[in-house]
Amino acid sequence: MIDTLPEQPEAVDGVRGAGPGGGSSRPSGWTTRRLLRTGVGASLALLALLGGLGVWALARTGSATDRLVDVGTPALITSVQLESALIDQETGIRGYGLTGQRDFIQPYVKGLADQQTAVDALRPLVAHDRRARADLDLVLSRAETWQEGFARPVAAAPSGDAAVAVATERADQGKSAFDAIRKATTVQQQHLEEFRADARGDLDHALALRDAVFAAIAALIVLLAALIFEGLRRGVTTPLEQLSADARRVANGSFGHVVSASGPADLRSLAMDVEAMRQRLADELDFTEHARRALDEQAADLRRSNVELEQFAYVASHDLQEPLRKVASFCQLLQRRYADQLDERANQYIGFAVDGANRMQILINDLLAFSRVGRVHNQHAVVDLERTLSATLDALSVAVEESGAEVAHDPLPIVAGDATQLGMLWQNLLSNAVKFRAPDRPPRIRVEAVRDGELWRFAVTDNGIGIDPEYAEKVFVIFQRLHTKDAYPGSGIGLAMCRKIVEFHGGTIHLDTAHTSGTRFVFTLPALEDDPQSAHPEAAPQAEENGGATPGEDES
Repeated sequence: MIDTLPEQPEAVDGVRGAGPGGGSSRPSGWTTRRLLRTGVGASLALLALLGGLGVWALARTGSATDRLVDVGTPALITSVQLESALIDQETGIRGYGLTGQRDFIQPYVKGLADQQTAVDALRPLVAHDRRARADLDLVLSRAETWQEGFARPVAAAPSGDAAVAVATERADQGKSAFDAIRKATTVQQQHLEEFRADARGDLDHALALRDAVFAAIAALIVLLAALIFEGLRRGVTTPLEQLSADARRVANGSFGHVVSASGPADLRSLAMDVEAMRQRLADELDFTEHARRALDEQAADLRRSNVELEQFAYVASHDLQEPLRKVASFCQLLQRRYADQLDERANQYIGFAVDGANRMQILINDLLAFSRVGRVHNQHAVVDLERTLSATLDALSVAVEESGAEVAHDPLPIVAGDATQLGMLWQNLLSNAVKFRAPDRPPRIRVEAVRDGELWRFAVTDNGIGIDPEYAEKVFVIFQRLHTKDAYPGSGIGLAMCRKIVEFHGGTIHLDTAHTSGTRFVFTLPALEDDPQSAHPEAAPQAEENGGATPGEDES
């Protein structure tokens, strides 16, 4: 007995990786998208922090620079200019007091204007510094004391000896007052020097801090780039390379190689999907290999069976028929020689024996014809069904003429197949339509052909005795008869042979149970790929409007 194929393993639906319990599970953890979002967010936050530090360092450097350039140095220079203006005043008054000549007072007048200019420039510069304001006020106060007590009285005195006398009289007072001015300006400039030195130190510290901050920013950016590169290498590129290598190894034929899962959750999930696919393919290949071995065993059994069938066919065509011919011949010889000595019953028995031998011989021939379908007659070529049908009608001309049958048909196409087998198909269908005719009317048979996509759909319709729908499948079983051999002769193998021929040619055949006024068999045959023709039922006239019948049984 031929072994059956192994049961195919069930498909794995939605496999993501089997957990300890056997159920499918998704790997938990961070996905590539989450890692990238987190990494980018942290990088942006760090860069924003570093940018803030850089802005702060630049702002501090700018502030220190402004303090030094816009305040400290201009204040010191203006303080020196104020001192110079006071010295010019003292020089002019002293020269006027010594000579009494009015021309010597010009430096005093110019010094007063320069003093006012210097004071106007210095006040905004020292407005933020209480000590500097106090130093300026002290210098101006002492300058006012000197001017009130010495400079103005001398400048107001007439030129000549009067001016000299006033200057001589107040010389000590003027000298003391101007020394106080010198001391105040010295203190003021000393304090401004200290302020400028502090500003310079702040600027140097700010510059150093700025350089350190930007060096740290550069180092952190380099470190961040290295971390991002290493993170991508370990978290993305390396798992992808491993997955690609495993997939290529499996694709190259190593179906037993396990695809490893590593990296983020989504890459692990992808690897598990690929592994599930590999496992499925491996299972399918194992099943296919098992099935192939089973099919090889079946093919070997079929070859042995075909050899045995060939041997049976040889025995049936030679060894079995020879004894049957001898039985029939000797029974007939016995009947002729001893006819006057045998009674009626003996002659009847001899007739039974001869009839049985003849029917056995017919059955053997039918079995041989059935076994040859697809085995002996297997010469596929282009077959013109129009010619095949005409040849079949010529072979059945006697039965057609005796029954008064009328056969009409549509234009028939050209198909690919075995001409001998297709001729047997027409002969069985048409002969059964003639044989199983209704007793009260002559047979009317119609053959139809319609193109249906890649198939030709044929129908053989008659107006005979018909077949009950309950026997729609039984009539295609070998040796199945719906009538006794006395009513309709035959071996019950014709329709079984029709089904075998049609299926061998890649088509199907069935009884049209919807047809009631007789019998209608429908079968299909593949159409030629480049066949442009199509059949039209109206191309051939119908023999009779109500159609025809198909056999309830087939003849041998």
